[in-house]
Amino acid sequence: MLQVHEIRENKDAYIAALNKRGIDATSMLEDAIALDEKRRATQATLDDTLAESNVLSKEIGNLFKSGKAQEANVLKEKTGELKEASKELSEQLDNISETLQKLLWTIPNIPNDLVPAGMTEDDNEETFREGDIPVLAEGALPHWELAKKYDIIDFELGVKITGAGFPVYKGKGARLQRALISYFLDKNTDAGYTEYQVPLLVNEASGFGTGQLPDKEGQMYHVGVDDLYLIPTAEVPVTNMFRGDLVQESDLPILCTGFTPCFRREAGSYGAHVRGLNRLHQFDKVEIVRVEHPDHSAKALDGMVDHVTEILRELKLPFRILRLCGGDLGFTASMTYDFELFSTAQDRWLEISSVSNFKAFQANRLKLRFKDSDGKNKLAHTLNGSSLALPRVLAGILENYQTPDGIKIPDVLVPYCGFDIID
Repeated sequence: MLQVHEIRENKDAYIAALNKRGIDATSMLEDAIALDEKRRATQATLDDTLAESNVLSKEIGNLFKSGKAQEANVLKEKTGELKEASKELSEQLDNISETLQKLLWTIPNIPNDLVPAGMTEDDNEETFREGDIPVLAEGALPHWELAKKYDIIDFELGVKITGAGFPVYKGKGARLQRALISYFLDKNTDAGYTEYQVPLLVNEASGFGTGQLPDKEGQMYHVGVDDLYLIPTAEVPVTNMFRGDLVQESDLPILCTGFTPCFRREAGSYGAHVRGLNRLHQFDKVEIVRVEHPDHSAKALDGMVDHVTEILRELKLPFRILRLCGGDLGFTASMTYDFELFSTAQDRWLEISSVSNFKAFQANRLKLRFKDSDGKNKLAHTLNGSSLALPRVLAGILENYQTPDGIKIPDVLVPYCGFDIID
């Protein structure tokens, strides 16, 4: 969430930056400034009214002590009027503040200067590419056909149990899935991230804290009886561990990682591009989250990109990195790098990770602050990234490592799997 004083000080720059998202934010920002001015004016009037009432109350007491009851009663009528005015002003202030808050919830984060303008994925900027695309044998299959051939993932059984988008992993498919989770977590903890196991259900405050609400409400599974939400990513519970916290500057950076199943309704997702593991309602993901000093978050984002790059190098999968354009940028992100691996059997790039810097946007919603060396409370910066999302990584391994004799396992995963081929 943007801070009103920064909107006021940078209105024209913010309008220009939000144009990268294809948004004309002029009226939203001007409305926010006007509401804040009205809020401050109402607060000042309320403060003056309360102060005047306090002064009169003391004077009334003195008059009663002096035996001047008639004069005191006259002032009591005045204080009654002031109390009624204070009540009305307080209600006005609450309404204005609530309206301002709701407006601020709807304004997206300001794109970083490096973010390219554009509205679609075609406008994203490729910043890096590595790995040779393998040449597969004639008759190579997409992963959903390989899953059926080797009996390692059963999509139909998932439909029977729950519905489309809830696959069942079997035998070596389940073991490969577990191996990937362990490998990703080991890589993250070796890099200094502390592992957490977190709840898979969150309350509304957590959804608002990281920006899933109200922006992505329709994409989340809602447990109506208890007013809880199934998490779309571990980012939500992990980042919300620090909601409302005041940490010391010496505590920064705070590095967290966690594995969770993730749940997304993915309403309106249809077609061949969502077949198999390409788009699921439930999937596994290992996440990394950082709480950083504002001076260091840009460098931290680069470090997270390097970290994911190292994992993909060890898996020996061809990949590329994209800097997302404004129109493709998530609501809460200031800058995002997407990682995509090339699926040779599908002849297309598959997104497998997003690494983002939110700057103070989430921290302001979370009221996550740190006390600096001067004793002042400041908003921290938050970052997160997939490290990694499993379905498309698994799809890439199945497709790119397939041979006439079976599916080879990347060398780095063999110790975790206990086998080197699926046949």
